[in-house]
Amino acid sequence: MEFGERVKRVRADAGLTQEQFATRLGVTRQAVSNWENGRNLPDIEVVIAMSRTFGISLDDLILGGEDMARENDKHEDMAEKLISDGSEGRWMRRSLVLSVVGSALIVAAVVLAVVAENSVSYVDAAGVLHENFWLVPVSYACAAAAVLVLLANFIAQLRRRKRLTGSYRPMGR
Repeated sequence: MEFGERVKRVRADAGLTQEQFATRLGVTRQAVSNWENGRNLPDIEVVIAMSRTFGISLDDLILGGEDMARENDKHEDMAEKLISDGSEGRWMRRSLVLSVVGSALIVAAVVLAVVAENSVSYVDAAGVLHENFWLVPVSYACAAAAVLVLLANFIAQLRRRKRLTGSYRPMGR
């Protein structure tokens, strides 16, 4: 029995529609449909949640139980794919967060630079200079931090590509 058929059996045994099943797992109905039809696989975190929520062992869910576990090669490939897909999802989320943080730091640096350029400096009656001198170094610090975050993210992506493909060239070329 294929993984999609096992997911469908778990859902049917629980007496749930795809929508209800999806709600219990925190995913969309389309995701459940895709799993059941073999179009894609869930992240490993979702498989674990499915196992815990519906009281089925991971062996039964992933490998199909002891009878099916004897067909090792086929099932090990699926287990590896589940682990790989979960790892890829975490990697993409982390990369996205780093990109957003780097971009936000760049925007902050630009805003601070513009404010520093347009702020008014003056000397009051007591002879005290009033100036927003701190804006320029903070702007430079934000820009430097942004460059470091984005550069670290880029290097991490290159290293991951090298580890996965053995080359720094983009995948598919």
